[in-house]
Amino acid sequence: MEDVMQYYLLSVITPTDGTPPGPEAMAEIVRNLDTFHAELREAGAWVFAGGLHGPETATVLRPRDGDVLITDGPYAEGKEYLGGICLIKAPDLDAALEWGKKATWATTLPIEVRPFMHQAEE
Repeated sequence: MEDVMQYYLLSVITPTDGTPPGPEAMAEIVRNLDTFHAELREAGAWVFAGGLHGPETATVLRPRDGDVLITDGPYAEGKEYLGGICLIKAPDLDAALEWGKKATWATTLPIEVRPFMHQAEE
């Protein structure tokens, strides 16, 4: 019997007041992420990953009075924002947390690990 895999979202938490890494540090982070993503692929845990532009590029759509209100820029201000995501498959939370630890080391940023509400359909 094959283990049932669960989807997990690894969210990269980016501080709004932080100083972006310089070119050399960023190049190392990119190399580390490439290695991390290759390891996910080898393990069969890879689904998707990608970085996001800053919250100033966001457009928020909100239902209002039978229509949809569109607002440019971030709707909420905060000390942190979602800087990127990695969607993985793992047999359980412990395995997902191990991947999250590796993502933390690769990005040098905090990682939030969250399970999806329903199991993956293989």
